[in-house]
Amino acid sequence: MAENYSIRSRSHACCITAEAFVEDQPFITALYPDPESSSYLRQDYSLPAWDARESDAEVPFSYWRSVYKPPQKEEKVEVTPQDPEALFSKLVEEDEEHTANARFILAAMLERKKLLRETDTQQTGSGLLRIYEHRKTGDVFIVRDPQIPLDQVDTIQEEVHRLLDPESYPSPEEDQPEAEETKPETNGSEATNDAPMADSAPVEADAQETGEESPTNQPTEPPSEEEIAAA
Repeated sequence: MAENYSIRSRSHACCITAEAFVEDQPFITALYPDPESSSYLRQDYSLPAWDARESDAEVPFSYWRSVYKPPQKEEKVEVTPQDPEALFSKLVEEDEEHTANARFILAAMLERKKLLRETDTQQTGSGLLRIYEHRKTGDVFIVRDPQIPLDQVDTIQEEVHRLLDPESYPSPEEDQPEAEETKPETNGSEATNDAPMADSAPVEADAQETGEESPTNQPTEPPSEEEIAAA
């Protein structure tokens, strides 16, 4: 069963004691396989609650230490296709197979910009998973490392640039040359109707030129005596 890599948001209180976290308080984030789905469950622990776990407690899939920052009230901004952070969140939430390479490249971009930090890597049956935490919001993103070959990196980067700025790339229809207009073909009947009417006069002219009399001008022979008697 394939993993679900949707976003896991940070809790604001300990999952054991329900005690609210305060600013700059260290805590432990742990991910556990969800027995009811192919996803993961996130649990945030205060340090005392984490240390007080039973020895036979479930072993988490991944865990790390973080520092709590309360959510900040931000003005809503319009999300544009040129925003790599918004595009990354959208692709991770949609979790479509054909965007796996783009998600990995975007995660690397955001890590270089100090927006994400990689907290852990885990090898699974479906490949290597890289776990990132948003430095500001605490949201967790799970990204599968597609192990992109070096000779394909440029192609994937161009795909990401196309997603970030689609207006800079022509659509497939625009790439096609304009087809030349072709005149409609006419059938034989239309050609006959459009042609000028032939004059019958040349028939007689041809007959005169050849020395032959026109059938309509040949003299008729007088009736014979038998024909007169019969009449």
